[in-house]
Amino acid sequence: MRKIINISAVSLILVFLGLVFYGAHGYFDAVSDSEELEARADSLLAADLGASSLGEERYRQLSMVQDPAFEQHSGVDMTSPGAGVTTITQSLAKRVGFENFTPGIGKIRQTGYALGLEHELDKEQILVLWLATLEMGRGPDGWVTGFHKMSETMYGAPPGAIAADEYLSLLAVLIAPGRYNLGTDDQALRERTERIRRLLAGECVPDSNSDVWLEGCNS
Repeated sequence: MRKIINISAVSLILVFLGLVFYGAHGYFDAVSDSEELEARADSLLAADLGASSLGEERYRQLSMVQDPAFEQHSGVDMTSPGAGVTTITQSLAKRVGFENFTPGIGKIRQTGYALGLEHELDKEQILVLWLATLEMGRGPDGWVTGFHKMSETMYGAPPGAIAADEYLSLLAVLIAPGRYNLGTDDQALRERTERIRRLLAGECVPDSNSDVWLEGCNS
């Protein structure tokens, strides 16, 4: 019996060390990729595609919906209501650090990569890369990638210049871009947009950290 317990303990330790190594591998991959990512981010910032292009209020709205503690955390946030298990930094890590992301075990490396991004890049650079790589759903001519690109495609102007309800609809599709259809009479999109409006107006709060669908704002 003791031998079995010892073998089990050793096995658990090896699994734990394997997970730590896998996460560390992601961290150092991000460090290795950081020079290229910094250059890409700075180019996007020079083109005015970062947070400043949204304006202070719309940047605040984006953060409240997607990652309330973005400015404070170091890549991971498991406590903020409505934040879910994926921060903006982890979301970016998924797109720039993987050729094919596999849910489950991939989350370990994704988190390590996110921590590496936070160490090597500043928040402004992380955000502009995230905005540029966001999957935004279907436009008139097919699938669209990029927050600003979808705004220009659907509304003919950058996100800082479109109407308030149009901006909220852009925020609404981020959670599931394949589920919603901008520019159509999409009841599900209207309901999601209304929940976001209520959240931003202070009329409701998410039920918990995992309430990314804003059930706490379901009128």
